[in-house]
Amino acid sequence: MAKEIERKFLVSGSRWRQTADAGVRIRQSYIITTDDRSVRVRTYGDGRAQLTIKIGQSALVRDEYEFDIDPDEARDMMRQAIGTIIEKTRYKVRHGSHVWEIDVYGGIHTGLVIAEVELASIHDDPDLPPWVGREVTGESRYSNQVMALGQSAGLTHAVHLQA
Repeated sequence: MAKEIERKFLVSGSRWRQTADAGVRIRQSYIITTDDRSVRVRTYGDGRAQLTIKIGQSALVRDEYEFDIDPDEARDMMRQAIGTIIEKTRYKVRHGSHVWEIDVYGGIHTGLVIAEVELASIHDDPDLPPWVGREVTGESRYSNQVMALGQSAGLTHAVHLQA
């Protein structure tokens, strides 16, 4: 069983860009959502597409299954999306022994920048980069699923940019 163990943080400033890769554009939608599971479809700017199933209510650990799918089928599934399509560019930044994923959101979430780090275990304690701000692991309003469903009304541009 595949486990996703990750922590999320707001990003403070733009110093992370100095060591980031070129990034890849992502369009993401949800075709099934419940309190404890979701089915997500993603298309990437490099032509790939994936279907992801996530199961579990924990903010830190969930079961996750990812499958590469045909990009045309992914776009067709996205037409059946629940809520809005999330638009973001994902950058990867190596810091210490971890690779951080920085999501810079566009569309209705422009201004939001989130850093995620995947962990090998719940006991993993990554070295936090200086550009990482407040931890938001478990804050549902920063969940892509919640944002896609339009349930994150509490987010404002000022919140996105604070440390």
